[in-house]
Amino acid sequence: MNPVTRLDPSTATPADDLLFASIASDVRQHGYSINTMALPPTLAQALGEHVRDMHPDLFAPAATGRQLERSRNAFVRRDEICWITGAALAGREWLDWAERLRVYLNRELLLGLFSFESHFAHYAPGDFYRRHYDAFRGETNRVLSLVAYLNPGWQPDEKGELVLYRDGEDQEGIRVVPALGSVVVFLSEDFPHEVLPAARDRYSIAGWFRVNTSIGGRIDPPR
Repeated sequence: MNPVTRLDPSTATPADDLLFASIASDVRQHGYSINTMALPPTLAQALGEHVRDMHPDLFAPAATGRQLERSRNAFVRRDEICWITGAALAGREWLDWAERLRVYLNRELLLGLFSFESHFAHYAPGDFYRRHYDAFRGETNRVLSLVAYLNPGWQPDEKGELVLYRDGEDQEGIRVVPALGSVVVFLSEDFPHEVLPAARDRYSIAGWFRVNTSIGGRIDPPR
């Protein structure tokens, strides 16, 4: 794997600033932002190589719901995931990049984003995730969803698109090809979405910026 030069997580690069400004503007106007091959190329390459080299035992079948209500339902989703802790260099670089985005969006949009969590996702051929919301009003502290794709040379006939619906009534949606480096950001409570089956192994990162809902001595989210 090619080494990635670490940056101060509080300082965005000029390229980051351009992308972050575009994301902020899109979220302000539309609630979502779709950016093709926008992740820094060295970071996208390092993450893609890292996730493909990971031992299969590090992944677990994905569940739906939260905390005590979490369950596995193969009718709803069939991907497998591995949470990103920063133990590996590529994971630390990803978390640093997401932290710079969090700082920028808080400054520009005053969202009060407090923390970030994310995982690698692997969809084997034929796997899917049916239409769903990432958050329901009053039931979670996820505010902003972030998806990055890690698939070099993805071809249109390999399918596996993310379909982002503008609202609960939208039946057509916007299709996003899961090509290496593409980044999607959207308000977690406002946009239902789904992942269509693909013809080859499909890798991505799904993440969420969260607000602080700590109360009565209970820390949520944990830091």
